[in-house]
Amino acid sequence: MASQNHRSFIFLIIIMLVFPFPTYSSISSSPFQENNPLPFFIHPSLPPRSEFEPELPQAPSDSANIPPSSSSGPINPGGLWILLQKSIGISAMHMQLLYNNKVVIFDRTDFGRSNISLPFGRCRFSVDDKLRIDCTAHSVIYDIVTNTFRPLMVQTDVWCSSAAVNPDGVLVQTGGYRGGADKIRLFTPCNNDFCDWLELPQNLTVRRWYASDQILPDGRIIIVGGRRAFSYEFFPKNSVFFSNAEVYWLQFLKETSDPREENNLYPFLHLLPDGNLFVFANQHSVILDYVNNKILRKFPPIPGEKRSYPSTGSSVLLPLRLTGSGSRLGSPSPEVEVMICGGANGGSYIQARLGVYVAASKSCGRLRVTDPDPEWEMETMPMNRVMPDMLLLPTGDVLILNGASKGSAGWELADDPVLHPVLYRPSEMDPQQRFTVLNPTVNPRLYHSSAVLLPDGRVLVGGSNPHALYRFTGVKYPTDLTLEAFLPPYLGPQYSQLRPSILTFEGPTDNIISYGQQFSITFTLGLHPPGQDFRVTMIAPSFTTHSFAMNQRLVMLDVVGYRQLSAFAFKVTVCAPPTRNIAPPGYYMTFVVNGGIPSTGVWIRMK
Repeated sequence: MASQNHRSFIFLIIIMLVFPFPTYSSISSSPFQENNPLPFFIHPSLPPRSEFEPELPQAPSDSANIPPSSSSGPINPGGLWILLQKSIGISAMHMQLLYNNKVVIFDRTDFGRSNISLPFGRCRFSVDDKLRIDCTAHSVIYDIVTNTFRPLMVQTDVWCSSAAVNPDGVLVQTGGYRGGADKIRLFTPCNNDFCDWLELPQNLTVRRWYASDQILPDGRIIIVGGRRAFSYEFFPKNSVFFSNAEVYWLQFLKETSDPREENNLYPFLHLLPDGNLFVFANQHSVILDYVNNKILRKFPPIPGEKRSYPSTGSSVLLPLRLTGSGSRLGSPSPEVEVMICGGANGGSYIQARLGVYVAASKSCGRLRVTDPDPEWEMETMPMNRVMPDMLLLPTGDVLILNGASKGSAGWELADDPVLHPVLYRPSEMDPQQRFTVLNPTVNPRLYHSSAVLLPDGRVLVGGSNPHALYRFTGVKYPTDLTLEAFLPPYLGPQYSQLRPSILTFEGPTDNIISYGQQFSITFTLGLHPPGQDFRVTMIAPSFTTHSFAMNQRLVMLDVVGYRQLSAFAFKVTVCAPPTRNIAPPGYYMTFVVNGGIPSTGVWIRMK
């Protein structure tokens, strides 16, 4: 027995050398350190664009409270912020993680010249932007592994647009402003430096600005709403002939539009396990049968403040738990609960335009939409927040970050940035213990900021430009071109022995998984406390903009068994989601979670 344990220990050492556990040290000892920044990409044939280099904003006075980005510092249970890039050349207004571990980022073409040149002397010619000839980029692709980025070229204005990733992993981006409002653009992932945006010759039927997108079970994308666009449509179309017959009027959007403020833009969309769509705008929500263009159900309004742009809150579909019979084909659907946090009082937008910044919402609401007679269950956040981002973490918890405590979304209409993220534990029985305030950033993230979850469990955060143009000096909150990472508490070095490391998937071929399929995951673990259960979660990567992570989805898989293979190796067997309604086809990050400590995610494809 001693000999077997000795061999297992040697095996673990080999595995740790090949698959190092993610720790603060391994993350911050590379190009992420501020004293070794990587310059933004400038093609060698072009002159440096130093004339456009911004004056970076100074850190707030409480920056001394930020823990050092080094594992040599004390263990900090409140998470850790690390500056990845002092400038990526643009402000991260929109972000989408792709299955090849790269993130597409873009802002808008009518900001003026950005701080990063297009390669090979390329320029964009426009008739409706601030510049008729613009040789700078307004989109980049960021490589998570190497902490580098390169410029991309968009042809028309993508400002305040929407997007979703199709089942093949291609980013489908829709709408924008002026000449870009009816455009459809594709970005196909690649592992070289040659892929770029492709603008399709087909257009949307309706011009859409501030719309929302959702991937559907059949692989199509539904595009809902937009400014004065009280309708929805699909991509791809049902027919090769684009016509007004393929646009569907949605009276609900018109009814939820407030005079002078709207408060119904970027509606919150969540695909339900029965295949219908939950739609929220302003304070109201419905279930939409988009196939038959029928409202199936109306819910009570959420109490308190307005929640949609410009009184911007945020929303998530809380984790779908597939346990026991709920994970089998033909079995009942899992319980479904929507959560909405933050927002602003009606009239806050108008008041802010007069220089009066009204306190933002301090409330969250949860609605169990599968209940026969649901009511909003309200909770109080530790601080007021408008323009928050809400992200689902691999553990099933919710991270709330970014935004301001006063004012509204819009240009220069918010004040008092909220620098502290908040961790929310939806499964905590005591409501008083669900919220935990985490360590603050030094960078205000106001209007036009964004955040996405990464496969290693970090959260990528960027953006903030509450101005009509790029403005780096002479304003209270300058345009922010930085990119930083927030490491939630579960990435602390004290948890390294509890962190699983996935080795193999058994069952699927090339990590392609069928609906209802059983498969096994083999992983190593330094320490497994007696009685501690494993969880396996899969998360769809989000397209995040304007405080809403579109298509974000977390499914907790049914664990049908696990066994210990050796002292440090384990195998867990799970059932894949039974239907496309629960997990639409496409790519997901899959995590093994041990007592609240997740592994690094591995990409799978539901097909």
